[in-house]
Amino acid sequence: MTIKKKPVSEKNAIKLVLASASGSRRAMLNNAGISCLFEAADIDEAAIKKTMTEQGALPQKISEQLAIDKALAISSGHPGKVILGADQLLVCEDQIFDKPLDMKEAEKHLRFFRGKNHFLYTSYALIRDGQVLICQTIRPRLVMRDFSDGFLTDYLQKSGSEILNSVGCYMLESLGPRLFCEIQGDYFAILGLPLLNVMENLRKLNILAS
Repeated sequence: MTIKKKPVSEKNAIKLVLASASGSRRAMLNNAGISCLFEAADIDEAAIKKTMTEQGALPQKISEQLAIDKALAISSGHPGKVILGADQLLVCEDQIFDKPLDMKEAEKHLRFFRGKNHFLYTSYALIRDGQVLICQTIRPRLVMRDFSDGFLTDYLQKSGSEILNSVGCYMLESLGPRLFCEIQGDYFAILGLPLLNVMENLRKLNILAS
């Protein structure tokens, strides 16, 4: 008697899971042709940031810990798969900024950023079965020009609430470039995921073809 093997489902064949609800990160992976499952991680980011800040942790350490914690939060539900966790912190004049709660706070943040440089600590972690395989951080530097109040009002009106999904209140794939006079660093890292670095390490893990 011949025993037929059960076909492997497409879902089970996928080896990578993104532990994030970020539409930008999801789009980057999809656009790069990377097969991936998506599951948002449920962690208390604010509490982790608060505790680590009070303990004197540097922004890079906080960002990396959040990326790791996000991946670990869903790792047990995907045995054998590589989990990709990611996080991004904005630091301006030694202050860590979170995503604005509303357009009023977005305006307040942008008034603070203008005419200054800030850094985006963009971290990612690759985890399998609860083990941290890789954790890295890329730190782009961005300089906002000293734009006028009138420009800021116009920018907020045209951009709309979509910018509330960005820690810096801007999207480089949209109107965001109009805010800046200088940008140094990886474009994908600014969007929220150091895609080239991630892909390099996925090749080393045999998730992507080399």
